[in-house]
Amino acid sequence: MNEVSEANKISTKLHEILEMRHLNDSTFIVKIEKNNLEFKAGQHINVGPANSIHTREYSIYSGEKDDYLEILVKEVSDGFISPVLKKQLPGNMLVVEEPVGYFSLPVKENPEEKLLFIASGTGISPFHSFIKSNPELNYTLIHGIRDNSERYEADFYEPSRYISCTSRQKSDNSYFGRVTNWLEDHPVGPDIRCYLCGNSSMIHDVYDILEAQGVPSEKIHAEVYF
Repeated sequence: MNEVSEANKISTKLHEILEMRHLNDSTFIVKIEKNNLEFKAGQHINVGPANSIHTREYSIYSGEKDDYLEILVKEVSDGFISPVLKKQLPGNMLVVEEPVGYFSLPVKENPEEKLLFIASGTGISPFHSFIKSNPELNYTLIHGIRDNSERYEADFYEPSRYISCTSRQKSDNSYFGRVTNWLEDHPVGPDIRCYLCGNSSMIHDVYDILEAQGVPSEKIHAEVYF
C-alpha cells in the first residue's frame, strides 16, 4: 500500500482516538471510535491526522462486531503518516475514510473448510479481523517476523493455530526460518484455501510454492500490504 494518498472528502469523517497501545519500539495499535462505520473483515480504511490533507491505507485490525475500530501501524521513519500517528494521544481526532477492498472470506462460508493465513509483519491485520469476526474458523495462521518482539498480540490466537516464523531469532515458541521455509517443510494440500498478506516478495514466493504444491489458483487470495 502507498504511504500517502489524498483524502477523499466525500466519504471522510473525524473519529476520536480512544487508546494507543504500543507493542514494541516501532509498532502500535490505534483504537478509535467507530461512528457507526460498517465494514467487512479484510477491508482497509484510509487514516490520517485531522489537520492533514494526507492519509494512508491500513487494514482494519478489529472485528466486525466490535464497537470501535483498530488499526495496526508500523512506523516508517521517513513516512508522512505513521510517525505522526505514533505521537497521537487519546482524545485527538483522526480523519477516517469509508472502508474499501475485496480481500475477504467467501460469501458462502463453509465452516469446515481448512484455511491457511500467511502474513508477514503487520500484514497480520486482516487475519486478526477475520478471526475476531468469525471465531469458528478452521484456520492455521503462519506469521513471518524477524524476532519475537513482532509476535503482535499472539495470545489472542489459539496456540495450536498460530505459528510464528522468525528469521533472525531462534526460540522455543517459534519456527526458525521464513514462511517459505515452513511451507517447504509442511506442504499444503489442494483442499486448503490460502490467504496471503504482506510484502510483495513474500507473496510472490509463497504463491509459486503453493501452486507447485498443487493448490489451485482460485484458492489463493492475496493482498499486497507493502
